[in-house]
Amino acid sequence: MDENKKRIIFIIGFVFMTLVLGYALYKVFFQKGTQEEPPVNLGLIEQGAFPSSGQTTTTNGRVVPGTGVLPSSQESVSTNILTQKDRLLQESPTLQVTEERINNVALGANGNVSFYSPQDGKFYRLQDDGTIQSISDKIFYNVDKVTWAKKDDEAILQYPDGSNIYYNFDTQEQATLPKYWDDFSFSAKGDQIAAKSLGFSPENRWLVASSPNGKNTKFIEPLGDNADEVIVNWSPNEQVLAFSKTGQDLGSDRQEILFVGANQENFNSTVVEGRGFEPLWSPSGEKLLYSVYSANSQFKPELWIVNGAPGSIGSGRKALKINTWANKCAFENERFIYCAVPVSLDQGAGFEPSIADNISDQVFKIDTQTGVKTEIPIDGYHTIDTLIIDKQHKQIFFTDKVNSGLFKIPL
Repeated sequence: MDENKKRIIFIIGFVFMTLVLGYALYKVFFQKGTQEEPPVNLGLIEQGAFPSSGQTTTTNGRVVPGTGVLPSSQESVSTNILTQKDRLLQESPTLQVTEERINNVALGANGNVSFYSPQDGKFYRLQDDGTIQSISDKIFYNVDKVTWAKKDDEAILQYPDGSNIYYNFDTQEQATLPKYWDDFSFSAKGDQIAAKSLGFSPENRWLVASSPNGKNTKFIEPLGDNADEVIVNWSPNEQVLAFSKTGQDLGSDRQEILFVGANQENFNSTVVEGRGFEPLWSPSGEKLLYSVYSANSQFKPELWIVNGAPGSIGSGRKALKINTWANKCAFENERFIYCAVPVSLDQGAGFEPSIADNISDQVFKIDTQTGVKTEIPIDGYHTIDTLIIDKQHKQIFFTDKVNSGLFKIPL
């Protein structure tokens, strides 16, 4: 055999052996074995009965009702059908006291909740046994706003056309107050009211005090062009009549708040870290809860607590690190408050509180000394408008901006 043929045969053999060896290496080291997929347990679902949107089918085929909302990218689907929160909700359910639309809810001196029904124009009270009874047979149609006295069954009724009426539900005394009076507040004893007297010209605009029926009027402080900067809010100790946001200019994120005395006293002021000041007195008037917004809170409302009694005004100031408004809170005592807190707030919510009108709230009990907060479970989706603490019966009452009626949570 000549040399060329030997060389060709050698090359062919070398290529063949290389292919065989490569295939063997592939079989041993690289090819994945064939695995059978385990059977999927689909559960037992009746033919034609698929879970609706928001329902979950468990491995035993039981369909669990859901919310109808898919979880977001930041949420996870829990495999526990009954979570700890679910159990707490079952133990402390939210109860609907009345389904009718009501407003101007307040806790009376007797410890029972009173409210106005726009459907029939009457005022009602929730009794100890859970029944609802009218306070008076008198009908007041189209009442817009009610300012309740803190002690007796009396109130200032305001109408859309600017009319103002004082009415005592015990004695049936009724008096017409000037139309140019606004922003009413009762003294703790209920024997006086404070208001803004808003004349046409600035020199005729005053902070006034009078008897509830409008008699014995006393001019406290001139308002001039600053009527919108004054908040009429009589303190429980009856020493402070109003707040004025006309203090020293401290920049865009700080504000000096003046305390206006009922007898023109020169009280100390307090500095708040933000704008949109909204106050709430403690039961004794020793403490003041308030909300403000600033760049530090991304212009979301934030709660603060400070001493508010004359002699200690402005001391003991503390941020509670809670993003909500003071008007969504209520004091249980001098130390603890309950607040409705939106589950989320966009940056800048402090400028326009109405953007939270469709955001669900959580309810927290907050220790103003330590800052510790404890969630109070509530059922369903609620945007809380007015929150009231009934210490006598150990329950919370609230009205909802989305759902009509009066709700309560046993504590």
